Amino acid sequence: MKLHELSPATGSRKSVKRVGRGSGSGWGKTAGKGHKGQKSRSGKGMRPGFEGGQMPLQRRLPKRGFVNIFGKEFAVVNISALEKTFEDGAIIDTDALLSSGLIKKTLDGVKVLANGELTKKFTVRVNAYSETAKNKIEAVGGKAEVV
Repeated sequence: MKLHELSPATGSRKSVKRVGRGSGSGWGKTAGKGHKGQKSRSGKGMRPGFEGGQMPLQRRLPKRGFVNIFGKEFAVVNISALEKTFEDGAIIDTDALLSSGLIKKTLDGVKVLANGELTKKFTVRVNAYSETAKNKIEAVGGKAEVV
C-alpha cells in the first residue's frame, strides 16, 4: 500500500451542506433560515447571551463575594513534600521545586506551608512562609530565607 492509495473509510467523510444553490438541492431560496427576521439576515448575528431585550441570565443572577484583583496567588508547597523529596542539607529554591515537580508554575511566588513533620535540615529560599512552617524549619536546624 502506498500513500496515494489511501482513502478514508466509507461513511466517515460527509460532503458539506452547500445551502442557497438553486431548487434542486432542497436548500435553495431561504436556505433553511425561514422567512425574514434577524436570524435570517446575513452578517453578524446576536452577541452571546442576548435574549431579545429580556434581561439576560448572567445579569439576573446575584453576584456574591469580593475578588481582590491586586491579590497575589502563591504556588504552595507543604513541609511534608519537602521531607519526602529532598535529602538532608539540601538547598531548596524555586528552580529546585520546579525541577522536582512539586510546583508546576511559580505564579506570583512560592509559599511554604506547615502541613506535615520535618526531620531533615534544609536551607529553603522562597518568597513566603507561614509562621508555623518557618518555626518548624528553624526548630530542626534549617534556614528559612525570604527571597
